[in-house]
Amino acid sequence: MTKVYFIGAGPGDPKLITLKGHEVIKRADVIIYAGSLVNPEVIAHGKSSAAVYNSASMTLKEVLEVMKVAVEEGLIVARVHTGDPSIYGAIREQMDALEALSISYEVIPGVSSFVASAAALKKELTLPEVSQTVILTRMEGRTAVPAEESLRSLAKHQATMAIFLSVHMIEEVVAELASAYSKDTPIAVVQKASWPEEKIIIGTLENIAEKVKEAGVTKTAQILVGNFLGDQYELSKLYDEKFSHQYREGKL
Repeated sequence: MTKVYFIGAGPGDPKLITLKGHEVIKRADVIIYAGSLVNPEVIAHGKSSAAVYNSASMTLKEVLEVMKVAVEEGLIVARVHTGDPSIYGAIREQMDALEALSISYEVIPGVSSFVASAAALKKELTLPEVSQTVILTRMEGRTAVPAEESLRSLAKHQATMAIFLSVHMIEEVVAELASAYSKDTPIAVVQKASWPEEKIIIGTLENIAEKVKEAGVTKTAQILVGNFLGDQYELSKLYDEKFSHQYREGKL
C-alpha cells in the first residue's frame, strides 16, 4: 500500500538500521534521505529504479511536493533520517502536513547517536547510586531553547546528559555545565559514532574544550557528561543472589 515511511537510519553503521527500515528501503519507489548525515550504504540496497533525493538542498515545501506526487502515483516513499527521527529530526512538521493532505504515513524508529556513543565508549548511561536519569538536550544556537531547559538549569540535576548539535560551542557548553558539575566531572565527545572514522575524546570539564579543539572536532559529534563515565557505582540488584523477584528466589 502506498505510504510515506519516516525511517531512522541509525548513527552511521549500515547494520544498525532496523530490519523493518531496511526492508522498506528495499521496496521503496522514492527515497528522500538526510544528506551526508546518512551513510550512503544505508540506501545502497534500494531498487535501481527508485528515485533518490538528497533533502540537504531541499526546502520543506519541496520535500512535501515529492511525497505528494509519489503517493498520488501509488508509490512507496522512504523518508530516511539520521539516528532516530523523533530526536531533532524535524519530522513533526512533515507529519502534520501529510495529515492535512490525508496522506498515510508511519514512523520506524532508529538507533540514536547518544546510545551509539555509549556503546562506543563501552559505558552504561544509568548506574545504581550514580545516575538513573538521562537528559537529552542541546545548546541554544539558531534554534532557540526554552529558558527553563538551558544547560545551566539542567546541570543542577547532576544526571547523565547527552548533548546534541553543540560540539562547535564546546567552550560555552563547558561553562554552562561547570555551574553545577565539578571541574573533574568526566565528559566524552564521540564524533560520528559507529562510522569507520569514529573519533573518541575523553576528558574532564576542565580540559575537554582544549582536547576537542586539538582534535579539530567541530560537528557531527555527541557530548556525554556525567559520573557514569567513571568507575564508582553500586552493583545492580537484578542479578544479586540475595535479591528476590518474580523469576528467582534470593538466597539468604
